[in-house]
Amino acid sequence: MVFFPSPEAIGPSRDYPFMASSACVASDFFHAEFARICALIGVGVSFHRKLWEWVFILHHAERLGVLRPGARGLAFGVGRELLPASFAALGCEIVATDAPPEQAESSGWSASGQFAAGLDALPNGSLDRTIFEQRVRWQTCDMNAIDPALVDFDFCWSSCCFEHLGDIEAGLDFVVNSVEQTLKPGGVALHTTELNLSSNDATIERGPTVLFRRRDLEALIARLRARGHEVESLRVGPNVFVMNNYADTPPYSAPHLLVSLGGFVTTSVGLVVRRGHRRN
Repeated sequence: MVFFPSPEAIGPSRDYPFMASSACVASDFFHAEFARICALIGVGVSFHRKLWEWVFILHHAERLGVLRPGARGLAFGVGRELLPASFAALGCEIVATDAPPEQAESSGWSASGQFAAGLDALPNGSLDRTIFEQRVRWQTCDMNAIDPALVDFDFCWSSCCFEHLGDIEAGLDFVVNSVEQTLKPGGVALHTTELNLSSNDATIERGPTVLFRRRDLEALIARLRARGHEVESLRVGPNVFVMNNYADTPPYSAPHLLVSLGGFVTTSVGLVVRRGHRRN
């Protein structure tokens, strides 16, 4: 039996920095800010790394001041996320994209329930459906070949998507392209993906799901900075809660913060990038 404490039983805390780690850590789930942002999203607190990813994206978007009425946001690989509705409820105008149907079919996303074939598949959260459809539009987008019409956004995001683009380099190229092709100068990109916690050498480099090593992400950060963009440093360290030492295996259940995949232990990690003011 794996025991993990309840946030309600322990109570929310503000005694330690929130989202101080770039990677999913259990302590964030016990912070009062986590509960507040979950309420904005319209979900309860649960120990799942996908929820941490959504909170990471919304937290940093809010912190960096890109959430305001009329701000334009772009979602990649949106699936059936709650974030488009959450951002639209704050007055943002959202373009939600997912893979072309033939890609979703060949990759197995259609059968998994993690693919949106159109706007009807997206939840409207707290918004009236009519208002939701006024503020959110949907289109297909191949993340390996971003539609050149998708430009001048204030922010863009993806939640654990770019590890599914075929290989390590394709994923890293996507992040650069998302910043330079879709954002206006000063715009913010927020992306989460897989972090290999087992090795900084051996990993899954190609296939349906790749695992990024710390060195891959640090090289990406250096590449983006060299191209004139502001990138927050990768902060990954140990955490005191026992849940960060428990790796979930199929069939997955809570707590689901670390995952055993392909012989490696992986977790979610986030990147925060602000586009530079020079055109590349």
